[in-house]
Amino acid sequence: MEFELIPLPAFRDNYIWMLAGERGAVAVDPGDAGPVRRMLEQRRTKLIAILITHHHADHVGGAAGLALQYGCPVFGPAAESINAVSEPLRAGQRAEIPGLDAGFDVLEIPGHTAGHIAYYGHNIVFCGDTLFSAGCGRLFEGTAAQMSHSLAKLTALPDSVNICCGHEYTVANLRFAHTLEPGNRDIMEYAAQAADLRSRNLPTLPSTLSRERCVNPFLRCNVPAVVTAAQRHAGHELRDPVEVFAVLRQWKDTFT
Repeated sequence: MEFELIPLPAFRDNYIWMLAGERGAVAVDPGDAGPVRRMLEQRRTKLIAILITHHHADHVGGAAGLALQYGCPVFGPAAESINAVSEPLRAGQRAEIPGLDAGFDVLEIPGHTAGHIAYYGHNIVFCGDTLFSAGCGRLFEGTAAQMSHSLAKLTALPDSVNICCGHEYTVANLRFAHTLEPGNRDIMEYAAQAADLRSRNLPTLPSTLSRERCVNPFLRCNVPAVVTAAQRHAGHELRDPVEVFAVLRQWKDTFT
């Protein structure tokens, strides 16, 4: 890899992802310009591009100011109205970053928002608020069926892909996952690792798809233990994985 992948903490639990190379850096979902500017100054480099996954303010708030300051393009979803975006993208297109000799394929992954996209390349996927470690995003603008389909697109990627999502939710997500599968040793081991990392103020991310397949209940809606837990919570039989997903998502919305 010709660039370094850096998670920059922002707000209470956001991550702004940065790709830093010899000729410049890329910022992904810069809701706050401050952490990006500080890292650029620390590395004595410039911003050469911005990637946006969806329109929520905590992902786009710093984009316009950074683009104006550094004169760089802003890639983002064509299906959403984001004033800062200069390079609107749809599924099948690519975000090419000449300064890093890097390119990212665009996946449309609606559910959290209607036009949410992901960027995939170099064994990395920037998936915003669609897939979290051990969890997934809330359904603010989409349906359970849409989100299930979007997650299926992400799980079609290679097992080794680095999952770079927008928030540090791993510890809380694993508490929910353990409630569904109390006998899942992968969940227990990951929960201990995540708790240790957070106790030292270190990120739990990026995760990998291979790990998520073992611990993420929203990717395990056909696993008997998860189905049984969802049916017990719903109080009735669930016909397919999408119904299981819908119950899990509603349950997680109120889980404490």
